[in-house]
Amino acid sequence: MKITERLKAFIREHADDDVLQLVLNASRYKDVDVRFAAGQIEARRRIRGKLPSWYASDCVIYPSSLAAEQCSSEQTALYKQRLIEEGDSVCDLTGGLGVDAYFLSLKAKNLTYVERNAGYCDAAAHNMEQLGAQNIRILNEDAVTLLRNNPDALSGMNVIYLDPARRGSGEKRAFAPEDCEPDLTELWPLLCGNGRKIIVKLSPMLDISSLLSQLPAIGEIHVVSVGNECRELLAVAGASRVAVADVQIYCINRTTSGREQFFHFLYGEEKAAVAAFAGEIGRYLYEPNASILKAGACKTVSSRYGLEKLHASSHLYTSNACLPSFAGRVFEVSRVYRFDNRLCRSLSAQIPRANVAVRNFPLSVDELRRRTHIADGGDIYLFASTLSGNRKILIECRKIPT
Repeated sequence: MKITERLKAFIREHADDDVLQLVLNASRYKDVDVRFAAGQIEARRRIRGKLPSWYASDCVIYPSSLAAEQCSSEQTALYKQRLIEEGDSVCDLTGGLGVDAYFLSLKAKNLTYVERNAGYCDAAAHNMEQLGAQNIRILNEDAVTLLRNNPDALSGMNVIYLDPARRGSGEKRAFAPEDCEPDLTELWPLLCGNGRKIIVKLSPMLDISSLLSQLPAIGEIHVVSVGNECRELLAVAGASRVAVADVQIYCINRTTSGREQFFHFLYGEEKAAVAAFAGEIGRYLYEPNASILKAGACKTVSSRYGLEKLHASSHLYTSNACLPSFAGRVFEVSRVYRFDNRLCRSLSAQIPRANVAVRNFPLSVDELRRRTHIADGGDIYLFASTLSGNRKILIECRKIPT
């Protein structure tokens, strides 16, 4: 489908319309393929916030709204550029909408986009031309078939990138490597051992220890968050085998203010680390960002920053020193309450509204709000947690800008 000037104008004019109503009223617009236009409008809504440079172009074609939903965000795609070198020849074996292929191509010497869906290939060829990417080759092939039957097609490629589909039967989301399409456990031996760097995008729901046991030769894990929401888990395998204890774990969080929080450790470092535990809450409270929590660096945070952990299962930390460079949120503590029924009946008189969070606590946020009658909002934060000795507490604090 060619994006004509009339189609562009129609998409702009109806950008906020109900797409179902547009399709039902298609007979009103004789000169427009309304069904196609409605699909483009829906897809553009899905990528508006996460892919602004593509949204700004009215020449980009979206082959399906599902492709727009599943594609990488611009911020995470830009992060992947760091994992390759200028001059690399890259092959994206699971092309899809082509977002990662496009952003990788901006740094790579050349890139080969592989995709089994012919419609996606046609859209990618059109889009790359419109976006000015001149170093991308399009192959309408199945990745597994290509690797098994024509491995020479990847000759000269020194970086392989994959983003396997993570939806199983009945559109159920799949997380494990063997449940993805293609099956990574089956494909892995075909990828590794040839001197290439392998980069795989995986579900952030995946357990890292399980991943390392299933896919040998991984040397790096990158946990990427945006706005403190874990978005991607990237596994990188190189030419040489790395002991599991020496796997490098990189935790990255792009804050809403645009600042990047970074934390790095070795997988074996966390196993060997010893956390210090707090007897009481200090002047400051620390909450690691989502990437660190996902990576499981709970003891390393304590030893690296010199912080005391509230409890083995309470991933909050405290100290009397302020660490503004902490990779997470920092709070100044106003008061600590011992949690009991009497406190619940009276606390709302002192704290009528607060941002409530629970960490290793027997009540949910909603249950705690019902018990205390504290409304949502304001600049006070109230953490419900557990100290060593199984002491249930509420921590009143205010966030320190970082």
